[in-house]
Amino acid sequence: METSKDLKDFLMTRRAKITPEQVGLPGGGRRRVTGLRREEVALLAGVSAEYYVQIERGNVAGVSDEVLHAVAGALRLNEIETGHLFDLARAATARRGRGPTRGRATGRPEVSPGLQAVLDALVGTPAVVQNAHLDLVGANDPGRALYSPVYDGTPAGRPNLAQFVFLDDGARRTFPDWEGAADVVVALLQVEAARSPYSKAVTGLVGELATRSTEFRTRWAAHDVRAHRGGTKRFHHPLVGDLALRVEALDVTGAAGLTLLAYTAAPGSPSADALRLLASWTAPHSHPPDRTGAAPAAPPDRPAAGPDGTGSGGPGEPPT
Repeated sequence: METSKDLKDFLMTRRAKITPEQVGLPGGGRRRVTGLRREEVALLAGVSAEYYVQIERGNVAGVSDEVLHAVAGALRLNEIETGHLFDLARAATARRGRGPTRGRATGRPEVSPGLQAVLDALVGTPAVVQNAHLDLVGANDPGRALYSPVYDGTPAGRPNLAQFVFLDDGARRTFPDWEGAADVVVALLQVEAARSPYSKAVTGLVGELATRSTEFRTRWAAHDVRAHRGGTKRFHHPLVGDLALRVEALDVTGAAGLTLLAYTAAPGSPSADALRLLASWTAPHSHPPDRTGAAPAAPPDRPAAGPDGTGSGGPGEPPT
């Protein structure tokens, strides 16, 4: 990653989102920039305009945490954006050989037997585990069923939600709110790219998507960031139809970069009925769910195990 350029672009896109009136500065007149000027950010942060210009250019060696916090306050960055600013600054400093990054541990964390046991204990609740660059690295049976289009679209290799969202034609059917799903994917990858700027897995994935997808390139240039959050996600499943599910995102302690996503439906809702049908399909020796009342067909072959040993699964929208 070009960390200095990423830092510059991030700060430029953040100040473009703020008007002088929002921060108590006089507006009006002809302005050549959208949002705040550099000197206005410097004034709000309590530093000289020349000093802020150097920061925005990526020359952050020796810049204190206090100054970075002041810049974050001037730009009204939220907690995730502030952390991203610090990650970019650390990466830019490390690139010049002047300090370490805060990147994650090397290697690919995997789902331990204990974590898999927890997943399997969530009977009737779809649950998957993904790593920081959105590979699906584990799931229980309902989770694999929910994410089946993602697994089915990856005949070889490990399923990756970013590749599915931007490179698979079925993604827009799987995610009714495809635009929102795409925004989330890119925002999560932006965070990880700054946190682990020399990760070959991340740089390779971003490079592939930027080369092959205009939609991805446009979103990447916006430099928006976010973290995993709970919320309501909408899916379309080829067997049980539309679902609106609540997702809870839990970081896995002791396995940096892994997040467990568990999906539930409101009691008595059509989505709850659909989840029960999905659970009946994934139960041993079960038949596919049939909404017509006709006699069930012969049971389908169980999905083959994926390259990570988790088998196949079904659709899902990357969480915030």
